[in-house]
Amino acid sequence: MPSQSAPSLLPLAGVRVLSLALNLPGPAALLRCREMGADCLKLEPPGGDPMGLYNRPAYAALHEGITVQAADLKTEAGQQQLHAELAKTDVLLTSFRPSALRKLGLDWPALQARHPSLSQVAIVGAPGERAEEPGHDLTYLAESGLVTGTELPPTLYADMGGALLASEAVLKAMLLRARAGTGGNHKPGGVYLEVALNASADWLALPRTWGLTQPSGAVGGAHAGYRIYRCADGRVAVAALEPHFAARLCEAAGVTSRDMLAPATHEALAAWLAARTRAELDAMSRERDVPLLTLAD
Repeated sequence: MPSQSAPSLLPLAGVRVLSLALNLPGPAALLRCREMGADCLKLEPPGGDPMGLYNRPAYAALHEGITVQAADLKTEAGQQQLHAELAKTDVLLTSFRPSALRKLGLDWPALQARHPSLSQVAIVGAPGERAEEPGHDLTYLAESGLVTGTELPPTLYADMGGALLASEAVLKAMLLRARAGTGGNHKPGGVYLEVALNASADWLALPRTWGLTQPSGAVGGAHAGYRIYRCADGRVAVAALEPHFAARLCEAAGVTSRDMLAPATHEALAAWLAARTRAELDAMSRERDVPLLTLAD
């Protein structure tokens, strides 16, 4: 649900964002901008956004509070409609490949010449010369080492991470414009900022790159207090990573060892947890202030 922020806490209040971006990253970024107070307009092709076809509830959630209009940018009428809106827009959000933007006359040099105060945030799959390569969330995650088996990831990490980076880029564009406008009466020019989805995957993958979430890492399974275990009627996600949390967990389980990396500690905790129900573990968590969450199968 959109956050109910006070007007004084809306950093994009008074900013107009126009989006041509379809599917997930662009609409998610536009929704973040609206939640930060921006006036948001989205122009969709006559056939609509594919998201509206394959998941209507997701489309509805992403476009809550967003003004949506149809515009065929391949026609003169559609181009006129677009540029009339761009003339009163602060930031344009796109997710086309560079070649498609050029065909529509929306590459950065053309935009800058026609709308010098407009900024553009361009969402691409990969940066620079690789921006023409086809790809999707799954391929970007695989490239970043975040696909470790044959199961699909539980959510679209690169897309949603890219949406956050794109909304951050909108904030950056407005901050740069505000800084450029201080000390003079001229209207500052716009800036071009590129957001690559594979870069968002790389950012999310940094803990794994550093070894933190590798099997030998403390939060990758090596620490007995930070794992998912079986319990009598489901599973339990245990996050007793800090020494005081780990000590409380071991005390509850009657485990004398405090070496949380030792196989014997893993085995003892696993046996104790497997014999307890979710209700028992929830009660223990409350009583001893141990961070864990029980899960159904």
